[in-house]
Amino acid sequence: MRGHHYKFNPQKHKIKNDYPDNAERNGTSTLRRHLVICKGMPSKFIEMSEMLAQDEMIIAKKIDGMMVRKFLAMAIIEHDLPFSFVEYKRVRQLLKYMNPDFNPISRNTIVADVLRLHQGQKEKLKREIASISNRICLTADVWRSIAIEGYICITGHYVDNSWKLNSKILSFSAMPPPHSGNELAKKVLDCLKDWGIEKKIFSLTLDNASANDTMQSILKDQLCLQYGLLCDGKFFHVRCYAHILNLIVQEGLKVVDSALYKIRESVKYVKWSEGRMKMFKEYCEQVGVETGTGLHLDIPTRWNSTYTMLKVAIKYERAFSSLQLLDRSYKYNPSSQEWQRGEKICDFLEPFYEITNLFFGSKYPTSNLYFFQVWRIECLLKDYMTNGEDEMIESMANNMKEKFDKYWEEYNITFALAAVLDPRMKLELLEFAYNEVDPTNSKEKIDIVFKAYERRTAAQEERSALEIYLDDKRLEMNEFDDIDVLQFWKNHKQRYGNLTQMACDILSIPITTVASESSFSIGSRLLNKYRSRLCSSNVEALICTRNWLIGYEIGVNGEECDGEDNDHIEVVVDDDTGKNT
Repeated sequence: MRGHHYKFNPQKHKIKNDYPDNAERNGTSTLRRHLVICKGMPSKFIEMSEMLAQDEMIIAKKIDGMMVRKFLAMAIIEHDLPFSFVEYKRVRQLLKYMNPDFNPISRNTIVADVLRLHQGQKEKLKREIASISNRICLTADVWRSIAIEGYICITGHYVDNSWKLNSKILSFSAMPPPHSGNELAKKVLDCLKDWGIEKKIFSLTLDNASANDTMQSILKDQLCLQYGLLCDGKFFHVRCYAHILNLIVQEGLKVVDSALYKIRESVKYVKWSEGRMKMFKEYCEQVGVETGTGLHLDIPTRWNSTYTMLKVAIKYERAFSSLQLLDRSYKYNPSSQEWQRGEKICDFLEPFYEITNLFFGSKYPTSNLYFFQVWRIECLLKDYMTNGEDEMIESMANNMKEKFDKYWEEYNITFALAAVLDPRMKLELLEFAYNEVDPTNSKEKIDIVFKAYERRTAAQEERSALEIYLDDKRLEMNEFDDIDVLQFWKNHKQRYGNLTQMACDILSIPITTVASESSFSIGSRLLNKYRSRLCSSNVEALICTRNWLIGYEIGVNGEECDGEDNDHIEVVVDDDTGKNT
């Protein structure tokens, strides 16, 4: 070993066996193994032999320079690193230490490696999508970066050959103005042609932006005319559940009096500075209020954040009263009646908050879950409308029910189809739900569901498969609470035939645009104020490849993908008069 000189005497160290002394022909492994077990060997020679073994292992292992570059490209993609990462002094030192023959690479080289990796993963995903026989559902949304550049994200949702629900970003491309319905439709259609899936589309989920109605109408006409949409596109347009529910609850909050305003201003006052927060904590300790949960300031356009603010602030009522007595600058303390009104608002919003969490608690639930949750919202609103205990709550419920009827007039058809395909529900629970809401036309709605199936299943054998499925015994909800519905259809593919393909189409319909919005969250980290000039092709390669390699990173209840730093380009319009929300 270089740098160490020891004289070794076999007689002195009592080596009795003969060992070959031709190192070029026989090597040193035999002697090295003996050195480790030799009882007469001094410890310094044992240590030297171990160092020799480690040194030889490092020298013997050849480091593939191309693999190093691939790992660097993957690290940049997965960890939001800048391309200049490979030019960092210490990174180059590390690479040189690992392999003295490794040639330093530039940011231009690693950009080429990222683009090559992106293209390879795209071709792989294309082959996977081409291999499936069922349809693909889409979500689309538009976003504006910190540099005021527009991007459109198009995501495909489908059941693969392993019967797993997938959500893959198909495009995250620049969207220059104008952002009209015509231009958006052209962009989506170009994406579908690029992936070769223009004949495999089933539905498109959009938020309530004004241009989206025009866009989906143009797309539906084009796809029906040239490529064919199932059921003449009846199930093509799906409105984003999260946006519609937000509009509905916001409509109810319009009638809330000064209670909500005062509570919001109180929270804002305390959180204004660190000194006030420290002082408020002392007041909490004086009146015996636990401070484990900190105050939350809401975003007025997001009703779920308003609910969280109210739920937490109510616990600090006594501390705010103490603050009013000791701080003359604080003038927003609600009266006891206003605090009670805040509690009623909180109780009113709680079931809607829980329903929303059911959808965001699982990344992308299958669509069979939607019908009974939306039905539950309708039932809650009808109950609150006739509450008789509080006029404000009744007024909120009436406003929300009017908005609900406008947007979800036909929700029952699309979602009812998915509910029927849940073996725990079928038609029995569907009929029960319709009777609860309006028994006068429940039979008519059930018939519409049947007709929708019959148009989808034209052959006699397919209708027979539907009849077999409906006649089979329904699974009990309590016994199969956590059933994997897609796995059920996989296990019964032979029995139900082509009905299973219909199940894949309908169960993969997403009801929210969470997938697109979560990609915007990644985009806001990627295109920050320090690296806002990345060209759009590099942005697409980084975001898409990241999604294909590691999927989405969604926090609890969708918090990470709320996109607090995101700016949507389109103005959301919530009624026919064009009033902005």
